[in-house]
Amino acid sequence: MADIKVLTCDKIPFDYNAIASATMKALNQSGSVSVELSIVDEEFIKKTNLEFRGIDRVTDVLSFPSLDGVRYKNVDASDFPLDIDEDGRVFLGSIIICDKRAKEQALEFGHSENREYCYLFCHGLLHLFGYDHVVDSDDIEMRALANKVLKLAKVDNL
Repeated sequence: MADIKVLTCDKIPFDYNAIASATMKALNQSGSVSVELSIVDEEFIKKTNLEFRGIDRVTDVLSFPSLDGVRYKNVDASDFPLDIDEDGRVFLGSIIICDKRAKEQALEFGHSENREYCYLFCHGLLHLFGYDHVVDSDDIEMRALANKVLKLAKVDNL
């Protein structure tokens, strides 16, 4: 049975469990996985963006996958015995979302903060599952998957 656990110490302003479950369903995942989620300030995400990507600016979301080659594959503990957490789940990686940037983008795009946080978390999860948006066809695929996840999770576009 598909199962995803979201590890966080932060007060998260959206239903991350609904997005996590919907992502698992949209990707036809049947294993047990875990991810780490943090909501951070502009200073932290800018510093992290510079340190890991060499880009000296604030961004909305950063993902740090712990697995390679998992796109289009079912993530199962038997295939990743060295990446199992204390609960027996495969650890996919970490996602950090910039609180202020998410709120700004919600205003900019004319939808709710809830929708923006859900979209950014979904976007981060898709990266952890091996998806990217370097080329246009991959960007189109990722956006379609994100929209499918938001629909499955019943996230309003407003």
